[in-house]
Amino acid sequence: MFKKKHFVGITVTVLVSLVLLALPTRLSLQVRSALSNMFLPLFGLATATRTAGEAAALKLTPRSRLESENLRLNRENSELKLKLANAEELLHENTRLRQQLGWKASAPWKLKLGRVVLRDPANWWRAVQVDLGSRDGVKLNATVLTPQGLVGRVSAVGFDHSQVVLLGDPSCSVSALVGNEERNTGVIGASSTLDGSLVEMSYLPRHAEIAAGTPVRTSGLGGMFPKGILVGHVVDTRPEEYGLYLAARVRLSANLSGLEELWVIVP
Repeated sequence: MFKKKHFVGITVTVLVSLVLLALPTRLSLQVRSALSNMFLPLFGLATATRTAGEAAALKLTPRSRLESENLRLNRENSELKLKLANAEELLHENTRLRQQLGWKASAPWKLKLGRVVLRDPANWWRAVQVDLGSRDGVKLNATVLTPQGLVGRVSAVGFDHSQVVLLGDPSCSVSALVGNEERNTGVIGASSTLDGSLVEMSYLPRHAEIAAGTPVRTSGLGGMFPKGILVGHVVDTRPEEYGLYLAARVRLSANLSGLEELWVIVP
């Protein structure tokens, strides 16, 4: 019986299709439009029924379950944000270390890379601690620098850590050479009390011609710091001690307030 009904249905569908194909184009379009208008309400009713069912299911969901789901989604969102922030920090660190290693390949000294693990919260001490010590070959008074310029010197050495005193501290004087025609030398001393990125360079000849922006590098005199390490650039000059010599303010090239990795020159 079922097969007979199925056969009849197929036969009727085929006959209707043949009739539509045999009709003139304009009449065929009109017939198709009429049939569509007949069945469209049924389709709309099915869609509306489904939408109403979904809305009813949502209303029937317990409030506690909705709150639990919302809490879970918020937790997942927070975790994803933390993972994204960590991934961005790792990418930044990777890029920075690649640049550091690229600079090391061209450096003329034997270097050890250390991380800053402690910084004294009192700015006037101007000192940091790194995770390098005697086991890494670090010696007292070893030069510490970054690819941007001189940082300071090692002031104390432990087995697996060292203390580094930074430029601008009164205990970290540096004999420096100005990059002008006369190649004048002076001494880098304490930093400005208002700006830690500025240091004083004293004992320059009183008639020295030094323009703003002139580079200042280590002179190599005194035997503590190798010659040629960039210290910074001259900001301005002024006479000191009743005009007996010239003093200059120098802006440091290394960012001492944002140190993360340091290079220590080892023997």
